[in-house]
Amino acid sequence: MKTLKTLALAGFLATPLLVVPAYAQDSVLNIYSSRHYQTDEALYANFTKQTGIKINRIEASDDAIIERIRNEGARSPADVLITVDAGRLWRAEQLGLFQPVKSALLDSRIPASFRDPSGQWFGFSLRARVIAYDKTRVKPGEIATYEDLADPKWKGKICTRSSAHVYNLSLMGAVVDHLGEAKAEAWARGVKANLARDPKGGDTDQIKGVAAGECELAIVNSYYWARLARSAKPEDKALVEKVAIVFPNQSTWGTHVNISGAGVLKNAPHRDAAIRFLEYLASDAAQRYFAEGNNEWPVVASVQVANPALPPLANVKVDAINVAVLGRNQPISQKVFDRVAWK
Repeated sequence: MKTLKTLALAGFLATPLLVVPAYAQDSVLNIYSSRHYQTDEALYANFTKQTGIKINRIEASDDAIIERIRNEGARSPADVLITVDAGRLWRAEQLGLFQPVKSALLDSRIPASFRDPSGQWFGFSLRARVIAYDKTRVKPGEIATYEDLADPKWKGKICTRSSAHVYNLSLMGAVVDHLGEAKAEAWARGVKANLARDPKGGDTDQIKGVAAGECELAIVNSYYWARLARSAKPEDKALVEKVAIVFPNQSTWGTHVNISGAGVLKNAPHRDAAIRFLEYLASDAAQRYFAEGNNEWPVVASVQVANPALPPLANVKVDAINVAVLGRNQPISQKVFDRVAWK
């Protein structure tokens, strides 16, 4: 097969000294993705423009796309899996769907805490699990930590989605890691006792619940609030006028963050193109698509973005644990939620 000359990344990556290794020439790349954001279209189009490699893409829900790859087995045409949350990447890893990737470029660009230690998958964007609050009923500083959510003063005042959802499972995974299982269970029991209603809906529904006065606090991912903050719709602007967010635990272990990530699949027919795509996702151009398109922070700290809804991550203390821990703690997290009957 023909090989490509090593390509300089100047103008493509912010680090001119980095170069893309030589690859066998693949003309196509098959991506299975559970990301459903229209803004990702520009991300894929730019990769094709840069490389000439056509992307074929199948999209489905996280569980469905992982199950499809598993069922296809060795016959799967899929080269890359893209999904959200380290918990789902961990699940795919446990099913043996990935192959390890060795890439000096990825290792240098992506902090170790945002990738699998064995190179099975890599995080490419960040989102924080924050606390949304009613600006008319909650004073700034009155809620400062995840632990505060269990304080009886908030009884009947908290909205959240189901404990079975991976976003809450991953948050619990971080709480277990920092507090231990017994204290994490006591925390979950306290939060459950403070719920304004049974968990339901997505994160935008929780923000709407706060704005409507159904609750005073909600646990949400940061990009849901940022999306509303950037919207031109009057109804979205009205929500943001009523609801603000706080980044918890700034004086202790930091705000819980999670990733969108990807890995090269075990039976990838276009392995070289797949690795090249992962390295592209770590480029400055791709990192800006994540930030400006879907209101997620870049994992590459040096990348500067112009998104007024995203405070500079350098100004936020984030949890330093490796996100792989969030996946490993998923089973125990679900047991803790079940024991306190958090639906």
